[in-house]
Amino acid sequence: MDSYKHEKDYLDKYRKEGYTSSYRIKDGKLIEVDSKSEYSPEDVKIVEEHRFEGMTNPSDLSILYVIETSDSKGTVLAAYGPEANIETAEFFNEIPDGNISKN
Repeated sequence: MDSYKHEKDYLDKYRKEGYTSSYRIKDGKLIEVDSKSEYSPEDVKIVEEHRFEGMTNPSDLSILYVIETSDSKGTVLAAYGPEANIETAEFFNEIPDGNISKN
């Protein structure tokens, strides 16, 4: 079991494992920030996900998605709960169950 507690710890861990791409969601697509490659939910595999509560405010909720596409590996850190970005939440909800690792 990992002893990591904070988003930064996990981000550092996954970067060392080659998950170096950053992404954003726009118009229903996942976009790799550097290459501008676009991916539909069907093109994305969720390898891991980690949920966090804020240290000073437990209502600060975030989720770290560790993802792979056909040509990139990276992470998306997103708010969830009342502060969630609807477009991001909808994108990740549309990823097929078969593309989500059940670790």
